[in-house]
Amino acid sequence: MSLELILFLEKSRIPNRATLQSAADSLELPFQCDPTLDLVKDSGFSPSSIKGISSGFEIYSQSAQEVLSDYPQMRATVGARDWTITLRWGGRMSECACALAASAAIVKLCDAVAYYPADDVTYTLKTVVDEFQDCLKRV
Repeated sequence: MSLELILFLEKSRIPNRATLQSAADSLELPFQCDPTLDLVKDSGFSPSSIKGISSGFEIYSQSAQEVLSDYPQMRATVGARDWTITLRWGGRMSECACALAASAAIVKLCDAVAYYPADDVTYTLKTVVDEFQDCLKRV
């Protein structure tokens, strides 16, 4: 079973790989994203590492309007954010930690709304980082 976190943000604010990595580093997350990561164009598996352990997550990017048709309750919260980046992972905690670390960096840089549809929960930067820390304990 796969799990996913949907990040709603303004497409014009999507960072490049170096900026994303710098944000993760500033949050003191032991995460390294793929050196060729492109948050807009990449689709499918994106290798990364957590605490030096090779892992990764799946990444998908699309219009927020397409996603909001499945989650209309998020319209007011999302506001003018016009794009989504969805990070998906399987059962390994290292995959979850990688996805949460990337999410935390995106939330920090882009004022993104992080939405976990499995539990219908919206996360702030603090709660994403807290979830990451809990997950990291199990890697």
